[in-house]
Amino acid sequence: MLRFLITGVSSGFGRALARAALAEGHAVAGTVRSEADALAFLALHGRARPVMLDVARLEEAAPAVAALESGFGPIDVLVNNAGYGHEGTLEESTLDELRRQFDVNVFGAVAMMKAVLPGMRARRRGRIISITSMAGLVGLPGVSYYAGSKFALQGISEALDQEVSGLGIRVTAVAPGSFRTDWAGRSMVRAPRS
Repeated sequence: MLRFLITGVSSGFGRALARAALAEGHAVAGTVRSEADALAFLALHGRARPVMLDVARLEEAAPAVAALESGFGPIDVLVNNAGYGHEGTLEESTLDELRRQFDVNVFGAVAMMKAVLPGMRARRRGRIISITSMAGLVGLPGVSYYAGSKFALQGISEALDQEVSGLGIRVTAVAPGSFRTDWAGRSMVRAPRS
């Protein structure tokens, strides 16, 4: 049995990955941002453990992981899934929107990586999976901020894999295309158009 920590398990890929890992007999901790989402995740299975954490609150990542590991056990697999889309041309989108996009999609993921790496390094094993996007491989018009954040996460993940593979830790970036998730719905922020 592996211990997974998956960010953003309230819907979409995060929820699907959590269900799949639980079905295979693994234990899954998942980050959520509301009590209702925590209860829904807890109801999935006895091996599901919700973790109240907004990944954009960077200073909370390491304490949350330390608290989780003290009762849950060491994290074998981190899945950086939490994120959202931003739609709007660069000219019409504010710099604050860019900062928020990177806080969640990039800096939040990096904070989670930094939180699990010391334990993985000490155990000489672990897996980190970053959910990027096809927009992190090919820039697409109308989602420049989102594409930039996913290009950044893709590059960071590829570089980190080279830094830690000799320590028994592997890092994989997964760049999905279009799927039926809430990405274009509740997980999308749209800049005003003029």
